[in-house]
Amino acid sequence: MKLFNLVKKFRNDEAGAVTVDWVVLTAAIVGLGIVVMTTVGGGITTLSGNISSAIGGTTVGFGGE
Repeated sequence: MKLFNLVKKFRNDEAGAVTVDWVVLTAAIVGLGIVVMTTVGGGITTLSGNISSAIGGTTVGFGGE
């Protein structure tokens, strides 16, 4: 009878299910972040190259020079 109660208690315990939910949710967020970085990464590289080219050709004068 004691073993039956132990098995029943183990079956009704849901503490591990919450942990699994959080792990799945975290994995989904990380996966979404990787997808976004892969999608946007090429555009960011191109944009930074364009900005670098635009800034590289400028000169800055100090004190009315």
